[in-house]
Amino acid sequence: MALSGSSLELQLQNYRLTTAHIIYRMPDHPAFLQEYIWQELDLAPRFPVLAKFLRFWEENLEGKLHSVQVAHAELIKPAEFRAVGGMLYVN
Repeated sequence: MALSGSSLELQLQNYRLTTAHIIYRMPDHPAFLQEYIWQELDLAPRFPVLAKFLRFWEENLEGKLHSVQVAHAELIKPAEFRAVGGMLYVN
C-alpha cells in the first residue's frame, strides 16, 4: 500500500517500521512451506497496512497463509541526554 506523505511525516504521525515474517503453503505442493518478508510503515496495534496486504494476499494469490509473525520498532525516538562527568582539554 502506498502511503501519502514522506517517511518522516508518517513517523511523526506514530507510524512505525513493521516487519511481517509470512509463512505460506506452496500452491502446487501444499505440504511445503515458503517464507516471505514484508516491511512497511504501519500503525500498531491494529496494523491497517499489513491487514490490507494480507487481505490482498488471500483474495489474489494462490499460496494459502500458514502463519504471520509481526514485529515493529520506532525509528524516531526521543533524544537521549547524557551528562558529561568531566572534560579534558588538549592543546
